[in-house]
Amino acid sequence: MDLEAGALDSKMKGVGNISSNDKIFRADKIDLKRLDVQLEKHLSRVWSRNVESKRPKEEWEIDLAKLNLEYVVAHGTYGTVYRGTYDNQDVAVKVLDWGEDGVATAAETAALRASFQQEVAVWHKLDHPNVTKFVGASMGTSNLKIPTKNSDGQESLPSRACCVVVEYIPCGTLKQLLFKQRYKKLAFKVVIKLALDLAKGLSYLHTKKIVHRDVKAENMLLDHGGNLKIADFGVARVEAQNPSDMTGETGTLGYMAPEVLDGKPYNRRCDVYSFGICLWEIYCCDIPYPDLSFAEVSLAVVRQNLRPEIPRCCPTSLANIMKKCWDGKPEKRPEMGEVVSFLEAIDTSKGGGMIPEDATPKCFCFAPSRGP
Repeated sequence: MDLEAGALDSKMKGVGNISSNDKIFRADKIDLKRLDVQLEKHLSRVWSRNVESKRPKEEWEIDLAKLNLEYVVAHGTYGTVYRGTYDNQDVAVKVLDWGEDGVATAAETAALRASFQQEVAVWHKLDHPNVTKFVGASMGTSNLKIPTKNSDGQESLPSRACCVVVEYIPCGTLKQLLFKQRYKKLAFKVVIKLALDLAKGLSYLHTKKIVHRDVKAENMLLDHGGNLKIADFGVARVEAQNPSDMTGETGTLGYMAPEVLDGKPYNRRCDVYSFGICLWEIYCCDIPYPDLSFAEVSLAVVRQNLRPEIPRCCPTSLANIMKKCWDGKPEKRPEMGEVVSFLEAIDTSKGGGMIPEDATPKCFCFAPSRGP
């Protein structure tokens, strides 16, 4: 009992006997806000367990006894990615904490759950060589052994977490490859091969009515055979029948279509725009608009039709595809299936990119590359 409580106790002796088990607190000393947060977290936790106990097991749910998380690969906006194994298969595991262990409201926790279920629903039935293979998921469990450490350096586990398990792609991201090649550049055949892989993967997603919404070099993975696979469906959405139902600035600066930047309705053609930027990036091994701020890029792309500068050495056939894909009017952009046909029609037998077929010097018609 503190001094103030003790003083109050002594003043009340004339009123009646108060046992040592009784506690008297000043109302103005109680942190009501903290109590509200704790209560909300407790109720959210109880609600979560009640829902999970009644929920039937989904066909995509994994056996957690077969899952082993080894170490962190990357931290992203929508979760932490771990390297691990599942049933002796190398996998990547994206983990989302429900938020009960932090300061998260019931609404925020519910949003996490909805986002997770949406990602799993999108990924579960996809099957294409240029899309990372879905292995399974867990809807939230205290049995997930996550190799993280608390402030004391001890292993700690969240009260509940969910995860998405996909095949592990060993050779890093397209972004990493392009950065490594920023001085040497890529052979034209490789440029077209990577572009075709990406175009085919996006075309497949679009036939499934899925809009990726964050097409960029960082979300493309490479395997040992040099094959590109689309990853990260954290912001993917099933395409709405009514374009006005899909609005909001979702994506990454530099890749976002004008209609997305401007907060207008959009559809799968926003992915086509992003592909056009990726195609430029694959050819140039550089990043778009490195010296401009978010506000400057947003304004210039929407109002001034700003696009990356195409090098003079770029073959006309490839430059035309870039321009068609990043057209300011979505309805004028081609479907990804058409882009596949355009790319397949390009003759790569005689080179034509920044690296001549029988030589290695880089093209000097383009400005020096910058870092990421």
